[in-house]
Amino acid sequence: MINTPPKLFKRNDLGLIDDQNIKYIFNDDGTINWRKMIKPEYLVANKQSFERYGKTVPKSIEGLEDKDLLILLGGIKELAQMRGYTSIKHSPVCPTSDYVVNVCTIEWIPNYETENRAVCYSAIGDASPFNTTGFTKNYLGPIAENRAFVRAVRNFLKINIVSQEEIGGNAQPEQDSGDIASVQLKEAMAQAGIAFDKIKDKLVKESFENAVSFTKVEDIPKFKQFELLERIKKAVKK
Repeated sequence: MINTPPKLFKRNDLGLIDDQNIKYIFNDDGTINWRKMIKPEYLVANKQSFERYGKTVPKSIEGLEDKDLLILLGGIKELAQMRGYTSIKHSPVCPTSDYVVNVCTIEWIPNYETENRAVCYSAIGDASPFNTTGFTKNYLGPIAENRAFVRAVRNFLKINIVSQEEIGGNAQPEQDSGDIASVQLKEAMAQAGIAFDKIKDKLVKESFENAVSFTKVEDIPKFKQFELLERIKKAVKK
């Protein structure tokens, strides 16, 4: 006996799933409001945000603004399937032993919103001990992969709700890791007696992009700050 699916999904000439059970919601300009296509079961209150300001975490998402919500990974996956894609490619890089950067590239199928042209869209996600907590520190690769994926989906679909994967877990957004990296690098430089000009000259000699314009540690891209930190630590141990 050959198993067959209960139904076959087909798309119409606009690139939309031809199924009466799927109700697309449109903006005034005729584009799809992908934000409103997210099912309520995939939305939760941003617990970290409420606790950060000493507020009671709501038991329901009713009445909450987008800035007070988080999207669960399942909701992102469902939106991606609904929009339609031909491939998802992950390109992980490990600048240091405890820092993973991943680029997720999605090949979206054509639909009327893109003038029936296929579109390729990429986003970056990263993970380190500075923006993960608990057991997640042991899974930096998968964390970076998920963060890149959800950003590639929600940014392409113009969804401004942060995903749960993008929250560091300690009530601080993942972006804060950039400040931590700068502080860590400055401390390492001070302990090793290395001036910023020396770091800059080294980057210029290595032909690092835009190194000539750097005026402070914070100008150096985050992934490079982590790499420099690792290099300094190794040099000090010798």
